[in-house]
Amino acid sequence: MEVLSPVQLPANGASITPNRELADIVYNNLVNQQDWTQMRIHDGDDDSTKYPRTLLSGLPPRRLYIHPDEQIEVLRAEKQLGNGQRIAQPPEREWIMPVHLVETPTVSQLAAVFDSITAIPPPAEGECAAKTDDNSNDAQWRAWRGPRRGKRLLLAVVQDDSSVTYYFMHNGIVKPRQN
Repeated sequence: MEVLSPVQLPANGASITPNRELADIVYNNLVNQQDWTQMRIHDGDDDSTKYPRTLLSGLPPRRLYIHPDEQIEVLRAEKQLGNGQRIAQPPEREWIMPVHLVETPTVSQLAAVFDSITAIPPPAEGECAAKTDDNSNDAQWRAWRGPRRGKRLLLAVVQDDSSVTYYFMHNGIVKPRQN
């Protein structure tokens, strides 16, 4: 695959990389069509952490992923609550890695991305870090939330027509979900 050079923007002379262009497409899709909030673009230059490529982070409108073991524990806990009570499933901040359909990232490139991120993305500027309710309850299902969860990201695959398809990627092996 050919390595693309940065494109010059005429307005202020700043350069923009193809990764940043993909990030802008995915950012617009998540904010305007998927109703994500608290979005942040991580270029690596403006953060204290150096990322191997442009990443995004944000808060989806609802929780996107429940670990299979957590799902079992939540069902058990809800059964104990009785009366059809449900345990709240608030959304969690997620990492997003934009790629183009023709890209073929290597395992070492993906490993470098996972090595550079934390389990939970940092909050957007002006936002407070999400509170964890560790002290409120020692419920078993809490083990898969917050900073204790495994590293994961949404792989945002951008097509030539700017449509975007999302896939979850985990750092390591994860048990498949039961339907």
